Amino acid sequence: MNMHMKRSFVQLMDLSDEILLIIFEELNNVEMLNSLMGINTRLDKILRHPMFTSHLTLMRSSSNKLFHPLADIMVDRFCSQILPQIHHNIEWLNLELLSVGRVLHASDYPNLYGLGLYQINYDATLRLFSGKNPTSLLFLSDIIIISHFINLKM
Repeated sequence: MNMHMKRSFVQLMDLSDEILLIIFEELNNVEMLNSLMGINTRLDKILRHPMFTSHLTLMRSSSNKLFHPLADIMVDRFCSQILPQIHHNIEWLNLELLSVGRVLHASDYPNLYGLGLYQINYDATLRLFSGKNPTSLLFLSDIIIISHFINLKM
């Protein structure tokens, strides 16, 4: 870590929790969790707040309204390190086809009531939530709302 970064980090950590909450509210939750989770106990406690963890969008969107998966390394980090720490806060997940299975199997989500599925077609949705798929057995009984955003071009 160069000296400039070290000074910036110390200055960030000198801010009160209330100021950090105000700053963090303006940032993208997923980027913030990926970038800052695991730095220290104080930041982890702030980042675990439901304000940042209750609704997560684990995908990117482009200007032409297409949805794309996050980089594999980022999905891996969420599945192995971040989601297990915040799973009890998650109420809504927005996911795309390529990561939905990995994310749903990364942890249990006792408070999940909504699932937004993007860039997914009807057949993939049926396969994902058919009675033979373990995902359906784990999640459908607990989810009140499932939103399907179907791209028929797939």
